[in-house]
Amino acid sequence: MNPASKDLPLEVRNWIGRQLFDHVPNNIVVIDRQFRIVVANHNFEEVFGEPRGRFCYQAYKKRNSPCENCMAARTFEDGKVRINDEVGTDRHGRPAHYVVHIAPVYDEVGQVSYVIEMSYDVTETKSLQKEYNILFERVPCYVAVINRDLRIVRANELLRQTFGERTGEHCYEVYKHRSERCPDCPALKTFADGRSYQAEHVGVDKNGKQTFYVVSTAPLGRSSGQFSHVIEMSSDVTELKKLEQERLVNERLVAVGQTVAQLAHAIKNILTGLQGGIFVVKAGMKSGSEQRISEGWEMLERNVGRISELARGLLDLSRGDTLEVQLQDPLQLAREAFDLFEPAAREQGIQLALDIPESMPPAPFDGEGIHACLANLLSNALDACLASEPGGCRVTLKVREVDGVIIFEVRDTGCGMDYQIKKKVFTTFFSTKGAQGTGLGLMTTRRIVQAHGGKISIESTPGQGSCFCLEFPRQRLPRPGADEGRREPAAAASPAGSSPAGGQQVSE
Repeated sequence: MNPASKDLPLEVRNWIGRQLFDHVPNNIVVIDRQFRIVVANHNFEEVFGEPRGRFCYQAYKKRNSPCENCMAARTFEDGKVRINDEVGTDRHGRPAHYVVHIAPVYDEVGQVSYVIEMSYDVTETKSLQKEYNILFERVPCYVAVINRDLRIVRANELLRQTFGERTGEHCYEVYKHRSERCPDCPALKTFADGRSYQAEHVGVDKNGKQTFYVVSTAPLGRSSGQFSHVIEMSSDVTELKKLEQERLVNERLVAVGQTVAQLAHAIKNILTGLQGGIFVVKAGMKSGSEQRISEGWEMLERNVGRISELARGLLDLSRGDTLEVQLQDPLQLAREAFDLFEPAAREQGIQLALDIPESMPPAPFDGEGIHACLANLLSNALDACLASEPGGCRVTLKVREVDGVIIFEVRDTGCGMDYQIKKKVFTTFFSTKGAQGTGLGLMTTRRIVQAHGGKISIESTPGQGSCFCLEFPRQRLPRPGADEGRREPAAAASPAGSSPAGGQQVSE
């Protein structure tokens, strides 16, 4: 007994000696060197039945001989305290999982004459663990537990079937056959701050086949700094990617067909104008009328100019797929576009304003592409002002960044557009300028914006003006480099959907 217990009142010591044995919520037995149960508490009898006259292996496990590698026997030999995980059979014949603590009891000469075994039931815990293991193995996604060295310490059945028996290897070796860690690894982010992350990745299965999957990571612990493993759950989206590619191909074919048909129509109109000009020139030459010759020559020049504009627009449209990306100052791009149109706006009596912050971090852009987009929007805004009631028209080019999204905004107080026109502004060869426009400017703008991972939206009210908004989330911008500078643009089809502000919106 602990020396301090001698100071306890006698009745307390008697209660500890006589009643605590039966009141503790654990199974307690005392066994002798023959492994016979000398005494057992009430809790043990409730679980394993009447112990008197029985050996421990009979009471615990319904055996007729001592257990192999008996922990009690080893404690009798060396007097050490032991803890072990055991499986027995309760009084009703059901499996009973329990954790047993074994401690020696010494006699007056210092020999171990008895051992006391204290055990507590973990049957329910084992049952839950079994259900968890079944769920872990059979869940229809890839599941891996990885340590801080990014080695897989456990993988579920589907992951092993897809990527092979690779436990103990680095996750980037298993998923991607890489020799170094993946850039922007979500698991490393989770290890860093204890938060969950999600990312889309491309891997290679055990047969060398490309596999697309979305991976989510979460810490296996209570909070940041208190966990040593991360769980990765990945959903295979390879079939969805195939369907998406097929959809893009189909949309592209439809767009090509529409473009060819409309291009043929545009060329036919230009040829009609050329033929008319030739006819007028010939008529003037036959009659000797210089005025008729001059009129016919103007018709020819006008339609040759339309051919040039059409060719340039088609070239700009085709280059929307491929970007030459470098870190650019978004504010400088806006200044250059503003400087290009400011003299023309001043000459036409239109107030052109530039609204930009003092500074903004650089971002990966195709400088010429963004300049072309802003030039198209500013040109259209000035034309809208010229088409409106004279006096007091204003165009504003504004740049700002909100929550990691770079926004270029061109707003005018011109003639505005109705709903039907807003629906058509991004379609091939549609123009509100009649014979003066090719209809390719906004379509080119949309494709360049989409190639940057951005979106373009419109707000417009007839008689009050329009606002074109280009939004570029930094996380979606292409990275500088040959491979990162190319994106698959959306098909050139009519846009659908509305912006939160009620304007027409087109996104990738």
